[in-house]
Amino acid sequence: MARLVSLHDILVKWSPRINLIARGELLGVWRRHFADSAQLVGMAGVRSVHWVDVGAGAGFPGLVVAAMLRDHSERPKVTLIESDQRKAAFLVEAVRAMQVDVAVLPTRVETLMSLSADVLSARAVAPLDVLLGYLKKHRSPTGIGLFPKGEAVHKEIAAAAQKWRFDYRLHPSVTAPEASIVEVGTIARA
Repeated sequence: MARLVSLHDILVKWSPRINLIARGELLGVWRRHFADSAQLVGMAGVRSVHWVDVGAGAGFPGLVVAAMLRDHSERPKVTLIESDQRKAAFLVEAVRAMQVDVAVLPTRVETLMSLSADVLSARAVAPLDVLLGYLKKHRSPTGIGLFPKGEAVHKEIAAAAQKWRFDYRLHPSVTAPEASIVEVGTIARA
């Protein structure tokens, strides 16, 4: 909990300067962002040896995941990818303040060699069909994708199915009744 409080404090300090989250969302940050991110940890199960968060922005879900897994017996590796240099600088400061072991890569995910992620997450970054391309390139052979999506999740799945063949499960969000988390397993180009 202390690590999450540290994240909250630095988020409140930095957000007005670089627009990490909307001003009105700071009051509801614990439910809207922290709890929403935390629910992914249980879905990952024992796969979370290397967790990669694409478009990490304000640290959701990646920094929340890192805080929750820090004392895990397997000491999972967490990598945050953020191409916006200001947001990457925020992430580096948050990692320091939270005292978590996290790699911050200030680059575009498309430019990286495979990261062999056991879990690849992305929240509010891109449509599902784009995220599936990232997953295909960066997941380990048994890795999964966890992608929080809003009420248009079925439209995104249908659009992605035009380009991809993939196995998926929908998990209802615990923080928003209209939202779901898309868990993607096997994947191939259509």
